[in-house]
Amino acid sequence: MALLKFKKDDGPVAGSLGADVEALLENYSIEVMPRTAEKVEDFRALLPEGTRVYIAHIEGTPIEDMVATAKRLNADGFPVMPHFPARIIKDTVTLNDWIARYQGEANVDQALLLAGGVDTPHGDFDSSMQLMETGAFDRAGFKRLHVAGHPEGNKDIDRNGGMANVDAALRWKQAFSERTDAQMALATQFAFEAKPIIAWADAIKAAGIDLPIHIGIAGPAKLQTMIKFAIACGVGPSLRVLQRRAKDVTKLLVPFQPTDVISELAAHKAANPDFNVTHVHFFPLGGIKTNAHWAIENGGASARPANV
Repeated sequence: MALLKFKKDDGPVAGSLGADVEALLENYSIEVMPRTAEKVEDFRALLPEGTRVYIAHIEGTPIEDMVATAKRLNADGFPVMPHFPARIIKDTVTLNDWIARYQGEANVDQALLLAGGVDTPHGDFDSSMQLMETGAFDRAGFKRLHVAGHPEGNKDIDRNGGMANVDAALRWKQAFSERTDAQMALATQFAFEAKPIIAWADAIKAAGIDLPIHIGIAGPAKLQTMIKFAIACGVGPSLRVLQRRAKDVTKLLVPFQPTDVISELAAHKAANPDFNVTHVHFFPLGGIKTNAHWAIENGGASARPANV
C-alpha cells in the first residue's frame, strides 16, 4: 500500500473519520518488537513526528536487541518507552543494568512497567509494583512511567482474588503516582468494543483512580490473527465482537479494523471532555505498516507521517 499524498495545508486527500477521531488519535502511540521493527525501512515515513514507540520485551529477547532498537528509534526522533516485564528481570542488579543501558545508549527516560506474560518469575520480581518499590526509576530520573490497565480483567492477577486484586493494584499505582516525580498513566490491554471500555474508565474514576488512560486498540489484522491474540491475552467480553464476525463467512477473509471502537470512543470523548481516556495506544497485530496506513487514512492531520 502506497503512502497517501498530502496537500500542503490540508489533511489526507482520502479524508479522515472526522474531527472527533482526529482529536482522539492526536499523539497516539504504537508498540513494536525488535524483530518487527527490523522490517520497517523508515519509521519517519509511517509515524507522526514525536510518536511514542513502546518496545515490547518478550521472554527470550536479548537486552542487546532491545537497546539497539531503542537507539535506532531515538536517532530517528521518536521518544522510546521500553517494557520492563518484572517476571523476566532477575534482580535489582539486572534492573539497574537495563536502565543504565537504555539511558546511556538510547537516551531513554520513560518506561512501561508490567508483570509480564510469564507464569513463573525468573528471579526476585513478580509485579510492576515491586519494580517501582526499588526506587530505581526515580533515582535514574525517569520522567514518565506507564503501568498496565485491564478494562476486561487480568488473568495474571485476578485468578485468586477476582477483581479485588485488580482494584487493589490500581489503588496502589494511584498512590505511587502521588509520591513520584514521574508522570504516570495507565496503558491498557486492547479491547474491541467501546461500551466495556467506557464503563471501566468511568468506574475506576469514580473509585478515585485519576491516572490518564492510554487505551489499547488492536490495529487492522486478519480475523484469525485477531482472535488468536485476543484469546492469548485474556481479552474478555469484547471478544464477542470478533466471534460474531467469525460467524459471517463473507467477512472471514476481510481484515478486522478498529474503525467502530475508535469512532465510538471519539464520539464519547467529544461529548464528555472529562472522559479519562486521553490517548490511543496501538497494538499492530497485523503489522506496523498496516496499522500506520490505517491511521494515515483515517486520522487526518493527527496521523501525518514525520517526513511529510
